[in-house]
Amino acid sequence: MQHTRMTRRGLGAGLLTGLAAPAIAQSQSASAWPDRPVRLIVPFGAGGAIDTLSRTVAQRFSEFANGQSLVVENRSGAGGTVAGGFVAREKPDGYTLMMADVGSNAIGKLLNPGLAYDPATAFTPIIHLVNLPGVVIAHPSVTVKDLPDLIAQAKARPGAFTYSSAGIGNGSHLFMALLLRQAGVEMVHVPYRSGAEMVTALVRGDAQFGFPTVSSALQMIRGGQAKAIAVSTAEETPALPGIPPVARTIPGFNLAVWHGIMAPAEMEPALASRINTVFARVAALPEVQEAVFRAQAGRMVGGSPKDFADHIAREIARWEPLIREGGFKVE
Repeated sequence: MQHTRMTRRGLGAGLLTGLAAPAIAQSQSASAWPDRPVRLIVPFGAGGAIDTLSRTVAQRFSEFANGQSLVVENRSGAGGTVAGGFVAREKPDGYTLMMADVGSNAIGKLLNPGLAYDPATAFTPIIHLVNLPGVVIAHPSVTVKDLPDLIAQAKARPGAFTYSSAGIGNGSHLFMALLLRQAGVEMVHVPYRSGAEMVTALVRGDAQFGFPTVSSALQMIRGGQAKAIAVSTAEETPALPGIPPVARTIPGFNLAVWHGIMAPAEMEPALASRINTVFARVAALPEVQEAVFRAQAGRMVGGSPKDFADHIAREIARWEPLIREGGFKVE
């Protein structure tokens, strides 16, 4: 845009040539990326939903990346912000990337004002890869037929029910907190350290309700150890046929756990575009889309770096009032 304005003002050709040279060099550098293996930092441990997604993508990365590999590196801790802090300090050269998560790359500073980096300024968004639906689940002993019944029972017995989550500020916490606020009901929150722990706690009967991802709960639902009540997305998911969306009871409710690719801040736009193109080609593969849906009920998204940046801005705007009003803090 700057080059265009200067041209309209009639600046000399020599000045334009001087300005164009760095852009040409950047473009050539971007087209050569990658010329060595690329690290993908995952903010949670091996075996979880975000790790599974990362390894699915990594399997096909080299086909579109000059034959170079994508090396998955798990750096868990502090709700994903250990990984976020690590990536934020790296060079924006395209060789250290991060599989983004809402905590480490969007709302971490809201939950922990003392966080050493600000997710809003510490990263370059590259591409929004996937949305994973959530599902409201109940222990089989709970006499709840559907979401309207759940709301009615909770209103009749304020604070009598508990719900488990994978930790303060995790999607499973935020999704349920938003649902309860919009429904005008109260439950006691019992946070755990992971999605697996929260689902196990519900299966044991330590909590009556939960709002995990479909992939985290699907085995328990199919085995009769948990009861599916409603899904978080605006439409039903084929992974749970017949389970209605929350939006049929609370209009406008439409949430998904999202992941994508982030790079350190101040990456050159040409390089960000090149990386976006590589991951977009991986995400467009029918085999990758099928694998992500089969394992996680997820939908690949795609789009430009700006699309992802806009999505993250909307997520921060969505969750900031809930976090502030609820007093949610992670020390």
